[in-house]
Amino acid sequence: MERRKIKDGTEVVGGYSRAYRVGRNVYVSGTTSADPNGNVVGADMYEQTKETYRKIGTALKDAGASFNDVVRFVAYATDISKVEQFSKAHNEVLGGVDPAGTLVEVAALMKPDMLIEIEVDAIVDDG
Repeated sequence: MERRKIKDGTEVVGGYSRAYRVGRNVYVSGTTSADPNGNVVGADMYEQTKETYRKIGTALKDAGASFNDVVRFVAYATDISKVEQFSKAHNEVLGGVDPAGTLVEVAALMKPDMLIEIEVDAIVDDG
């Protein structure tokens, strides 16, 4: 079975990949809006969610998948009261796909200005 690591240079520490493809399955690690220098892109939840999904989209593409293949997401937000901003960006990207999902509030992410972290799973339809 094919196994492929996908790296994008924004992995915060060593020992993991942005995404991993095993056969038809693609697993995208928890992703934030941080750029390769570690700077957070986006001043609010909406902007950070859009940038995070942009990075996830690149990882999916590099794995031979797309947002249409996403079957599950998990999002970690530092302020659940900003759910409307998350939902707006999420629906702009994944509207119509409607994967299974979870959104939970957490006390903190890697940096104080990080507001959202998202991971996705996808199954590629090779047929």
